[in-house]
Amino acid sequence: MSKFALFPFRGEPMCFIHVLLNALDMHERGHEAVIVLEGESCALVGKMARDDHQLHALYAKARDNGLFAGACKACSAKLSATDAVQAEGLELLGNMKGHPSMAEYAEKGYTVITF
Repeated sequence: MSKFALFPFRGEPMCFIHVLLNALDMHERGHEAVIVLEGESCALVGKMARDDHQLHALYAKARDNGLFAGACKACSAKLSATDAVQAEGLELLGNMKGHPSMAEYAEKGYTVITF
């Protein structure tokens, strides 16, 4: 079983759909996959949480399967997304000067993939 940490930075739904699809595919194939929201992707949480959002079903499936490690604390604050992130039960990550550390995931044996 391989371990993957997907770090999306972009906030466009057409980019983020690939994060969700790949994380779910990895999970369904028996790999460990986690999504670490960074940059503009933090602002998507509140939007995807709405039932009428085009990514809601995939987002909810990934969330319900525990695939979200969390969201960047600094970026969530900067983008006024902290409340939405917390409302969705996602952890705020900031062990590297307010941002999640890629090195930490690499040291734990994850292959880090950025989007």
